[in-house]
Amino acid sequence: MEKVNTTERLAELRKLMKEHELDVYMVPSEDNHQSEYIAPCDGRREFISGFSGSAGYAVITHEKAALSTDGRYFNQAEKQLDSNWELLKQGLQDVPTISEWTVDQVQKGTVVGVDPGVVTAADARRLSDKIKKKGGETRAVKHNLVDLVWGAQRPARPSEKVIVQPVDFSGKHFDEKLEELRKELEKRKSLGFVVSMLDEVAWLYNLRGSDIPYNPVFFSYAVVTPTTATLYVDETKLDDEVKAHLGDKVSIKSYDAIFEEVAALSASTALTNGKTDTETKQKFLTSTRASWALNQALGGEERVEEARSPVGDAKAIKNETELEGMRQCHIRDGAALIEYFAWLEDQLIVKEAKLDEVDGADKLESIRSKHDRFKGLSFDTISSTGPNAAVIHYKPEKGACSVIDPKAIYLCDSGAQYKDGTTDTTRTLHFSEPTEMERKAYTLVLKGNIALERVRFPKGTTGFALDTIARQFLWAEGLDYRHGTGHGVGSFLNVHEGPIGIGTRVQYSEVSLSIGNVISDEPGYYEDGKFGIRIENMIMVREVKTNHQFGEKPYLGFERVTMVPHCRNLIDFSLLTKDETKFLNEYHTEVYEKTSKFFEEDSLAMKWLKRETAPY
Repeated sequence: MEKVNTTERLAELRKLMKEHELDVYMVPSEDNHQSEYIAPCDGRREFISGFSGSAGYAVITHEKAALSTDGRYFNQAEKQLDSNWELLKQGLQDVPTISEWTVDQVQKGTVVGVDPGVVTAADARRLSDKIKKKGGETRAVKHNLVDLVWGAQRPARPSEKVIVQPVDFSGKHFDEKLEELRKELEKRKSLGFVVSMLDEVAWLYNLRGSDIPYNPVFFSYAVVTPTTATLYVDETKLDDEVKAHLGDKVSIKSYDAIFEEVAALSASTALTNGKTDTETKQKFLTSTRASWALNQALGGEERVEEARSPVGDAKAIKNETELEGMRQCHIRDGAALIEYFAWLEDQLIVKEAKLDEVDGADKLESIRSKHDRFKGLSFDTISSTGPNAAVIHYKPEKGACSVIDPKAIYLCDSGAQYKDGTTDTTRTLHFSEPTEMERKAYTLVLKGNIALERVRFPKGTTGFALDTIARQFLWAEGLDYRHGTGHGVGSFLNVHEGPIGIGTRVQYSEVSLSIGNVISDEPGYYEDGKFGIRIENMIMVREVKTNHQFGEKPYLGFERVTMVPHCRNLIDFSLLTKDETKFLNEYHTEVYEKTSKFFEEDSLAMKWLKRETAPY
């Protein structure tokens, strides 16, 4: 994580700002689809700031530059930002948000510029209102200024082929999905829905791609009206199989035509009973994550209703085919992790080999690739030893990473894309003698992980309400962690999937957990410069039986999916209750039964698995 000298880049940007008569320029992390993970060509915030974390926002004036990020990346940002930048640690007391910092730079006549394609309409409105109150102006800048600074060095836009996701894995034909969406549009009296999130387009049409690393999506938009369905995409990405799959039920148009097309669609909507759309109060529906540019093309607030995406809501509730795929791919993935951990321990302890963090990550990917239906990783493997484990989203790089220390904590957060599902598992190991604090912290995190997995709750409960269940044991000791406790996971789609999650984000209080949701359970604890601990399992929401049903509501719980043992060497058994120990024994019995079939009886992996799953 070396620092990048951003002096020249900022000087070029400020020159362009002067030419465009801008006093402030905003550079968010997202692309035109508000993607969390982006293609290299859209890494504008990383290019201008040098900070490579997935979450952050940069703002540049003619004299200052600030970058805001959350607690997952404080450590990383401090290492990567050079002296040109002020780091705003989001969420800490007395630290301004990036919006507050930007407004502080505004006075009468100040012009704040932003590419309208990479900010949401809602965010643009909120910021514009605040800037206007101080006498400033927010201006949409059509050509992204960072792209102009980047110039010929900017990576090319990807043009990978699109593939079909068969009903055998999706569980539902896209015809059914379109029919369900149209019923929702009819309920809302909507003229149509413009789908701008890449994973939503992929899910809706049962297609997948590889335009963004680790995310099986492709650059596209979709527009669905009561009578039409259109896919906006570079047609060279579509082979005959994809075109046959879509048939005559989906029109294919150029990706670049979306803004002109939706503007024309909005302008040409037919009269209804002799009245205009405005008079009948009919509007087009967009996601709250749709860009300012897209909403303006549709006609702005008079013509657009912004709401949580009905496609996103439907995608988050997995059908039985998708749920079974998740079960099966996590068994195969668990076997891969077991084989890797057994190999790693043997290399470090028996053979005394010198392996760095990238060597470990590469070996794990190699093992995973042997398993059925493997399509690639679902994110960069976090292979981290000792102090690096305290960097929550650490990314090891060859030549700049550490040799794995067998006498220190080793944290491995990794996942894969399989044709039948997406995985994300974190295990923290110690191959020698942990300190008392390491054991205590690990056990408190484990207790939180178990408590969340075992909880039962009435239908209508949100992930916001469940967050404290995982933190309670750490809180009792005055400890905590600066990240969410759980995120939704796609089915051979993005490893981070909304709208559900477990944590303190406001949006997690707006959407209750539903049967069919797949979500992570990942409490942690980190001491900067020393060690980090995280334990992550995938869990699925299901209905459970209870002795009573207060309010006659169904009660829900979780089904465990991840099949990898916990590290017995790090557990302080004096801190576990009998029920927790019983739970671990039952879990490890299940892990053994489901994964042992992948190993020969006398293999290294089988010996490791037997030892780690032996009853406590």
